[in-house]
Amino acid sequence: MRRVRVIVEYEGTNYVGWQTQPNGVSVQETLERALKKVTGEKTAVHGSGRTDSGVHARAQVAHFDTAARMPADKFAVAMNM
Repeated sequence: MRRVRVIVEYEGTNYVGWQTQPNGVSVQETLERALKKVTGEKTAVHGSGRTDSGVHARAQVAHFDTAARMPADKFAVAMNM
């Protein structure tokens, strides 16, 4: 298992904030779904902080643990597809 750090940027208008919540789609949930497609693993993404509903971010740091052998620099490309 290895830990991968990502720097994320997002336009938060359509999100309920960073953290997964039952009342709408969050940034964390969206990243975790993308990682599931890329790695086939259920992966928790941990953000360095949280944002409120509608808040945008330019360089929010997050990390996740994975057994996937994909080179770390390829995750951003794969997750954006």
